[in-house]
Amino acid sequence: MERRLLVVFALTFLVIMLFQPLLKKYGPQPPAKPESESAAGLRPAGQPGAAVPTQVPAQAAPKPGQAPSVQASSESETVIENDVYRIVFTNRGARVKSWVLKKYTDDKGGQLELVNVTAAEKYGYPLTLWSYDEGLRNKLNSALYVTTPTLPQSTRRDGAPTLDEIKFAYSDGDVSAEKTFTFDHASYVVGVKTAVYVKGVQVAAFPMWPAGFGGDTTGPQYASAQVLYQYDNKVERLAIKKINSGGTLPGPFQWAGVSDQYFAAVFLPADPQNAAMVTLRNAVEIPHGGSDTKQMDKVDVLGAAVGNLKGPSDLRIYVGPKALADLESVSVPGITGAEPDLRAIIDFGWLGIIARPLFLWLKWMHNHIVGNWGWAILLQTLVINLALLPLRLTQMKSMLKMQRVAPQIKQIQEKYKKYTLRDPEKAKMNEEISALYKKEGVNPAGGCLPLLIQMPFLFAYYRMLTVAIDLRHAPWVWIRDLAAPDPWHILPIAIIVTMLIMQRMTPQAGMDPAQQKMMNIMMPGFLGVMSWNLPAGLGLYWSAGQLIGIVQQMAMNRTSLGREMREMMEKRARKK
Repeated sequence: MERRLLVVFALTFLVIMLFQPLLKKYGPQPPAKPESESAAGLRPAGQPGAAVPTQVPAQAAPKPGQAPSVQASSESETVIENDVYRIVFTNRGARVKSWVLKKYTDDKGGQLELVNVTAAEKYGYPLTLWSYDEGLRNKLNSALYVTTPTLPQSTRRDGAPTLDEIKFAYSDGDVSAEKTFTFDHASYVVGVKTAVYVKGVQVAAFPMWPAGFGGDTTGPQYASAQVLYQYDNKVERLAIKKINSGGTLPGPFQWAGVSDQYFAAVFLPADPQNAAMVTLRNAVEIPHGGSDTKQMDKVDVLGAAVGNLKGPSDLRIYVGPKALADLESVSVPGITGAEPDLRAIIDFGWLGIIARPLFLWLKWMHNHIVGNWGWAILLQTLVINLALLPLRLTQMKSMLKMQRVAPQIKQIQEKYKKYTLRDPEKAKMNEEISALYKKEGVNPAGGCLPLLIQMPFLFAYYRMLTVAIDLRHAPWVWIRDLAAPDPWHILPIAIIVTMLIMQRMTPQAGMDPAQQKMMNIMMPGFLGVMSWNLPAGLGLYWSAGQLIGIVQQMAMNRTSLGREMREMMEKRARKK
């Protein structure tokens, strides 16, 4: 039986193979694909073999249930220019090829191009569409759309005409897509409306900013990127390590997008409740240090796609600087418990309550008094240190009182040194010292108060300088960029020198001379090394503050209080 079964299978297979040529010749043939569809394929633009779709002749009637074919016959570009940007659209994928911010420059002094061309070639250009179907996504972003610009109805401030709106449409019969972009004459905001249908059924397809920013050239600049969003008073900032490429974050969002240190591309959905964001994270290679070298570094580049899950996407997108005035000019309706604009994009950190007023004050002095950010920092430093002068006097008085009671405190400590820390008698030592402090009116923390007040200002200044785009590329004397490290490291050296002088001039109560000498060298050296690559603006604030402190200390040392303090220290040193 097994042999007969095998023979039957063999004969059946032989008959099928022999009849294959006859079936191919006389059997039913599959319908031929339209030339435009087969030419376009599903390859993304820019890849080898991606052909240009040809437009279907107008007389070709669509099949029942299909939309008429709408495809351009060749690639074309449209330039949109207003007072703050110049955008170049291409009808291939109805996407942005170039997005130049006219008021800013890159690190080499050229025009600032926000499109990261290297990453965009691999992962997509701005305002392409994200779809969960990769084949559909590639088709939508490589097809040739028909462009319909509106006639110029408005002008820029210089009188040149500018388009108010541009529409892109594409259809191959099964897949249809529409994109509409609206513009005004002076804003960084662009209106975006997109809709995609497959065989008449609407599908989710989000406009995206997929590949970081063109102004980033070094590893630290790429590392500053983050995905961020806000709903009511809640702002979330996702660092690179927390982002999964292709992951979906459901809304609601008042705004959501991606930013780096100084620029942002955030979407503002018209329907926050049904909005969602797809996070994008990919890798690119850049020259080491941002210079012309064969050594390459691998860095992460972030992007985001935002749209409506339940219908066509209707959004605005802000693409521009993280400048406080520009962000505050963009209204965000529906926010409760926070400012109804985009100012939360700037992260002033946990000391924002100090950093933001400091920046507004600094900007006012720049705009109304000195006209240079470096001199404005020096002026602000002078005012802050003059305001802290009473605290310096308080610190000096406190240190003098500590010097006066130092011998008595030492006697108390000698009295109880035979007891261990766990011995109940040891607690009596602290009680006697506290009673002595109270009797003599000594506040042990009084000497630290000025430092405790100055440190938050220093941290707030550091945070302010790292996020304030106004100081980006701001020059002062030999410094070309106050937001970057001092190229000659003069300011870090000035910090070390001024701290050494300050330490020697300032009386230090209750410290052993040998220990004091060691601290006078180690502390300035440590802080100098720490400030070596900090923003030059921070180094200017810090070193200027130290220099002002030296002048103040010289004046205080000449007072009767200062002379008494130094005499006590010299007397104590001779006893050692």
